Amino acid sequence: MKDINQFTITEAVKKSFNTEPDSRFEQLLHGLIEHLHDYTREHQLTHQEWMKVLMFLYDCGQISTPERHEFILLSDVLGFSALVDMINTKGGATEGSNLGPFYLDNAPRKPLGADLGDGRDGVCVLVHGKVTDSLHKPLPGAVVDTWQADGAGTYPIQEQEQGQDKMDLRGVFEADDQGRYWYTTVLPKPYTVPYDGPVGELLRAGNRHAWRPAHLHYIVRAPGMASITTEIFFENAEYVDNDAVFGVRRSLLAKVHPAKRAKDLGLPTDKTPDAVVEFDFVLAPQG
Repeated sequence: MKDINQFTITEAVKKSFNTEPDSRFEQLLHGLIEHLHDYTREHQLTHQEWMKVLMFLYDCGQISTPERHEFILLSDVLGFSALVDMINTKGGATEGSNLGPFYLDNAPRKPLGADLGDGRDGVCVLVHGKVTDSLHKPLPGAVVDTWQADGAGTYPIQEQEQGQDKMDLRGVFEADDQGRYWYTTVLPKPYTVPYDGPVGELLRAGNRHAWRPAHLHYIVRAPGMASITTEIFFENAEYVDNDAVFGVRRSLLAKVHPAKRAKDLGLPTDKTPDAVVEFDFVLAPQG
């Protein structure tokens, strides 16, 4: 150890961990150490730059709460989240997209046809479709968990100090015996990712915009199937070609149709919609 130098330290650090040989944990840990050390040597990181990185990560932790995860946001703007989604999309399944920093795992259960708009201003849209397997067989009882921003581009969870209920614009639905889901909500608007923390500073330093196109978030699950975390975007909408977090996929674009289509669907709703969006989710088998 006394003869350690900038070229031998990488192996020394790897050997200091008593990991199970050839395990996945060892593979991931050793790979991280190697890439981190190679990056540091390649760019000849200074003490000031190293400390700046550490303080940036510290600040991400300081601003994070159970309802705002700055590290997820950092992962998003660096394209890390999108890359993991792309790598892990199962063949034939709906493509994955960003979870985002505002997901809550205890959203209220809602009956099919319920309205999530909570009386908010904006276009009332009927969102509907089917949940199927990769052979296009319906998945009755599939769980569709959704959340979104409002007609002004704001998540209620961001306005709790103004009296907003953080569970607004969220709902968990169970598909019917034909695998169908449907509900009404307010059509969301584009918004900027949280810009008041260290990730915002990073975007400004890199001369990058923080805008996301309008979208709806989903986690879809069914027994025996691999769950998907994804988003629905809208064709020809602003920022679909330059999403700040790289979440848009061509297959996740949906059309917004006039409300007259709703009358032909025969789907009972609590509120009469102004527009209709149809999107089918496809789940692949686990394993």
